[in-house]
Amino acid sequence: MQKSEKYIIMPFRKNKQKLVAAEMRPASSEAGAIKIATSMSDRFVGVAAYAVQVDEESGDMNAPRLLASFGEIPDFNED
Repeated sequence: MQKSEKYIIMPFRKNKQKLVAAEMRPASSEAGAIKIATSMSDRFVGVAAYAVQVDEESGDMNAPRLLASFGEIPDFNED
């Protein structure tokens, strides 16, 4: 199983008082992810930039590491 670190930006909108994810965007670097999230922050209720581990064979993403957040974002550590 080959894994690599990828950078994604996740914008969020509100739908009936609940946060819902909008379209995920990729970034080529940690700095790029933070820059894109910053620029998107005025158009969404919340935006988060993450570094994630991606299994190259299956495409599964796990172990998200929050790089930056703006506004309201869901807490993925809630049980």
